[in-house]
Amino acid sequence: MLPVLVAAAVACVAASVALILFTVAAPAAAAHLAFAAGIMPLIFGAMMHFVPVLTRSRAPAQPLHFLPFAASGAGLLAAGAFFLPEFFSAGSHAGAALALATSIIMAAWIVRRAKAALGAPHPCLHWYLAAVLCLALALVAALAMSALPGQRAALRVFHLHLNTLGFIGLTAIGTLQVLLPTAAGRPDQKAGARLRGDLPLAVAGVLLIAAGAAWLKPAAYAGMALLLIAVVRLGTAWAAHFPNEMGRLHGAAPSLALALFGFAALLFAGAGHANGRLAGNDAIFGFVIAFLLPLVTGAASQLLPLWLRPGVQTAWHHEARTAMTRFGGVRGLAFVVAGLCVALGWPVAAWAAAAALAVFIGQLLRVAVRR
Repeated sequence: MLPVLVAAAVACVAASVALILFTVAAPAAAAHLAFAAGIMPLIFGAMMHFVPVLTRSRAPAQPLHFLPFAASGAGLLAAGAFFLPEFFSAGSHAGAALALATSIIMAAWIVRRAKAALGAPHPCLHWYLAAVLCLALALVAALAMSALPGQRAALRVFHLHLNTLGFIGLTAIGTLQVLLPTAAGRPDQKAGARLRGDLPLAVAGVLLIAAGAAWLKPAAYAGMALLLIAVVRLGTAWAAHFPNEMGRLHGAAPSLALALFGFAALLFAGAGHANGRLAGNDAIFGFVIAFLLPLVTGAASQLLPLWLRPGVQTAWHHEARTAMTRFGGVRGLAFVVAGLCVALGWPVAAWAAAAALAVFIGQLLRVAVRR
């Protein structure tokens, strides 16, 4: 399941980048193709992999394995609604309703696993629950748009920020605190305490940004400050503990660290968007390139060999990981620089991201063929 979701997510993000470059579809169509059809199902699949580890419990029941594919169907419905105007109302509502149902099921499963955990669950689990609840709230806002036409623009902004910073951002920050030490080959003993302490700040920050961007801009600045505290605390901890691993030419660790840097830089760029100095669509595509691409490629290069061949780690796993993480630092830097340039209004920079992504896809295909 997970290798299929990785391939689908990479394909959807690559298609989104192509739409950015060739401007053949509405910006909202490209954004929903990346976020709803590609990233949302992958996050659900990754959560189903990590939650049993975080709770020291059994693998999910077989019927739950269909949940990421239901989320994928919801995302394709939502994206398709933007490609086909005559299908917009039915497709967008059907996609949002199906995605809301999958998010409620996922949240309920996480709560059940937390209650049945052997001992206290890892604090990353609470980041996952908060992320899924942000997604559910974002989908409620999407469904409310047609019922509240006077609030449509505000609800759209609320929906967007809860998806990007809430669902994707909280999931990523929680996972990175565990994944980067794994990629670096050394534990981070303070990760658990940091996850427990920073979650209230991050959640309050996301909610204030989403609500403030929609209805009260000063609240958005307060939220940005709170969310940045959590991001900066994580970045400074990594800089102190993993400086050599993050600065390498190859490996997953530099790509993952650059994803966090891209996220922080885009938060600052969001202030320009709030003031009308930056275009909203540029900020969205900057998020895709500067944050999602280094995050997805770094995480996939670390985890995909394990997902392709579960079980005991062998020389094949080491060779596959080495092949996929080759020039990981350079690739991640290209994504971040290109994404920030796009966010600042230079969309031509997306060509650099497209070239780096093409190299990664070639590496991924070589590993898959040699499985």
